[in-house]
Amino acid sequence: MTTAELGLGAATPIDGPSPEREPLANAEATTLTRNERLDRLPFNKAHRKLLMASGIGWAFDAMDVGLVSFVVTAIAADPHFNLDATQKSWVLSIGFIGMAIGAALGGFLADKLGRKTVFTATMIVFGLANGAMAFSWTLLALLAARFVIGLGLGAELPVASTLVSEFSPAKQRGRITVLLESFWAVGWILAAMIGYFVIPNTGDWGWRWALLIGAIPLLYAIVARRHLPESVRFLEARGDNERAEASVRYFEQASGVAAVPSKPARKLGRIRMRELVGRKYLGITLAIWATWFFVNFSYYGAFTWMPSLLADQFGSLTKSFGYTLAISIAQLPGYFLAAFLVERWGRRKTLSVFLAVSALAAFLFSQSATVAQVLCFGMLLSASNLGAWGVMYAVTPEIYPTRMRSTAAGAAAAVGRIAAIVAPLLVPWFLTMSGGNKSVAFIVFAVAFVLACVAALFLPERTGESLED
Repeated sequence: MTTAELGLGAATPIDGPSPEREPLANAEATTLTRNERLDRLPFNKAHRKLLMASGIGWAFDAMDVGLVSFVVTAIAADPHFNLDATQKSWVLSIGFIGMAIGAALGGFLADKLGRKTVFTATMIVFGLANGAMAFSWTLLALLAARFVIGLGLGAELPVASTLVSEFSPAKQRGRITVLLESFWAVGWILAAMIGYFVIPNTGDWGWRWALLIGAIPLLYAIVARRHLPESVRFLEARGDNERAEASVRYFEQASGVAAVPSKPARKLGRIRMRELVGRKYLGITLAIWATWFFVNFSYYGAFTWMPSLLADQFGSLTKSFGYTLAISIAQLPGYFLAAFLVERWGRRKTLSVFLAVSALAAFLFSQSATVAQVLCFGMLLSASNLGAWGVMYAVTPEIYPTRMRSTAAGAAAAVGRIAAIVAPLLVPWFLTMSGGNKSVAFIVFAVAFVLACVAALFLPERTGESLED
């Protein structure tokens, strides 16, 4: 699918006169702020570069989650480790602990030090820690590397989505932000391919080679990010108008738009963490956190749950991995559907519909025989991951002001990471309940239905608006 088909700047050519660019060239342009100039730009090559540089971070996040599930068995068999079941669990979980801390810390630092500073640092931290993991020879070194990897990747997603949302044209902001998540699916698929083809065929160093091969695009990400500008909104909030103007020009030049004076921006106040749970934002913050927790819990819990279910159904663990990979690949087209709908329907309707579909899929699963359950599983994962998760990354930065936008996104992502930690631990316990799989599915149905109602009734609708409105 092309950018034209997705509506990313298709209606506005970057050369020759256009209705959208004419207002920028006349005297009225002096009444525009820098952010309004950004909001009116068409999707151009500078936006594509930002999307690619950001998307690689999402792909690494998925590759890390996927690869560690493959390599942990090989690490356990490595004579340097000989891990028991408890030690394997720590290798799997400590990265998610780092991600939860990294999301909250990275979001806060991005509001204090700058989006670009943290945006570049996350890939450097991940690269160094990933290399350290590949060359670890003791359990302590392995766990330390896994934790630091989690710190880097935890900060990556909320900071990247904040930066992308602050530079995207207003009418395409949600679509571009949701498209970031398609890189997550690509990363997961690549992790599965590396796990299947590299680890079994490269001897005792197979798991080490898998980690090193998976980090090949890292150099591109670091170089590309160093050449991207700092967020205009962050710079104006700090009173650095000269650099803010240079950042706007970086994107305007990619569309062939002439420079114009801007209205002076006002300097914003300090970050106050307590505002997230203060009177003004408490209700929406709790609703956002609850949705983040549910979406991550259902997704990571389902992926923990799915291989076991499929193995029971088909009598083969190998077949279950194959079906898991097939379901993951089948989700790819859905990312583009979610990206299309988030601007056509709006945030509120898109999120509530995908949560409602998650609820329906879970309910049908609880009432189905084993063959239909596989289809319901794919439906549940698609609705929660493709729709709800992507829309949440688009919605969260739009709700909060610039001075606390990244902090709020980081806090929400941290809540989601906590769900990723507890899901693999709680799902097996849920399965021991009366009814097993079907009881868990009914719980998912009830929670998804309630959150769909909350989103439909209370979610602020910011589609097409400037972040400053």
